[in-house]
Amino acid sequence: MTTPSHTTSYYAASANDKSLRASLNEDITADVCVIGAGYTGMSSALHLAEQGFKVVVLEANRIGFGASGRNGGQIVHSYSRDIDFIEKHYGKHTGTEMGKMAFEGGRIIRRLVDQYNIKCDLKEGGIFAACNSKQLHEMEQKKALWEAHGHNQLEMLSEDSIQNHVGSSRYKGGLLDKSGGHFHPLNLVLGEAAALENLGGVIYEDSAVTRVQEGDKAVIFTDKGSVTADFVVVAGNAYLGGLIPKLEQKAMPCGTQVITTAPLTDAQQKELLPQGNCVEDCNYLLDYFRLSGDGRLIYGGGVTYGAREPDKIESLIVPNMLKTFPQLKGVKVDFAWTGNFLLTLMRLPQFGRIGSNIYYAQGYSGHGVTSSHLAGKVLADAIQGQAERYDIFAGLPQYPFPGGRALRIPYTAMGAWYYTLRDKLGI
Repeated sequence: MTTPSHTTSYYAASANDKSLRASLNEDITADVCVIGAGYTGMSSALHLAEQGFKVVVLEANRIGFGASGRNGGQIVHSYSRDIDFIEKHYGKHTGTEMGKMAFEGGRIIRRLVDQYNIKCDLKEGGIFAACNSKQLHEMEQKKALWEAHGHNQLEMLSEDSIQNHVGSSRYKGGLLDKSGGHFHPLNLVLGEAAALENLGGVIYEDSAVTRVQEGDKAVIFTDKGSVTADFVVVAGNAYLGGLIPKLEQKAMPCGTQVITTAPLTDAQQKELLPQGNCVEDCNYLLDYFRLSGDGRLIYGGGVTYGAREPDKIESLIVPNMLKTFPQLKGVKVDFAWTGNFLLTLMRLPQFGRIGSNIYYAQGYSGHGVTSSHLAGKVLADAIQGQAERYDIFAGLPQYPFPGGRALRIPYTAMGAWYYTLRDKLGI
């Protein structure tokens, strides 16, 4: 029998808790069974356990095995489509209500870190860096939009002032979000898992779900056991596979690549990111970077559609890193990995119910860190009978990709090529 393990990431190598939980090998009962031990699953489980629910979590691999333990570790607010797009396409009421929730995910993360004393190197401040004048104007519009929805911790950065935050000549300015931030993503979800267990929740690893039987009491089967539960939360996201065919048709797994350098000197760290902020640029296929707690540069970007594993991650990301920071030429890369996120056609999250008691949330389209924590709270509220906010999300249309499974990858790649060309031309 092979013991499940994390990908060969910096996060896995520096995880606070490397212990393996038992797998499920019996038939048990619970109030709620959560499928997937990532951010959506842990946030749902933890919010429910705080209200006294008996919660069991089934994870096919390890806690945080998927995007939750591999991502860039940045607190970025709102959704992959911003509030003005939502209001324009789905109505003022939907836009207003989703606007009220757009900045809640970051607050949930900070509340959990503080309340449960989670050690995850949380640091404050994030920057959207503009590569051209068009993007800088868009950041001015974002600032006005977010302030209209009550978010007032924003500051525009000129081409000169961004140099105080990012030691690169690549940017024309940017937007500083003082309520943004960054952290060690795997240690966050591991800390959430420990908090859940302290509240009586149980997590089984190496326990892939093979079938979900609908009914007044749902039955969730693994190879060696089962959970009979009043409610089910489906939180597998890009790692759900074909377990729920209805959900597989609505979204597409996509990969993003990340590298981590060897530890940098204090002088190098101060030169690259003097204030310690995390950064993402404003391109469609964006780059994102930050310093780790032990002084490494974590740099990510790129997309592979269909979640295939690229052959040489370093060859994809190092040129981008050197374009931003040419002073790092020759620096050693200690870690390189990829992770999958789930893309939807409209780039908005997909929430819904299957029958009366199976809930799902997926498809954050690159904005999963904060949106998944919000989803967990909203899911937990819905299971407790307070479904108004959940139904706002569930009311968004969920379209399949045109052309079905065979054509969704080339169609999406063509769209990405178009927007990348626009980024390069600054139009």
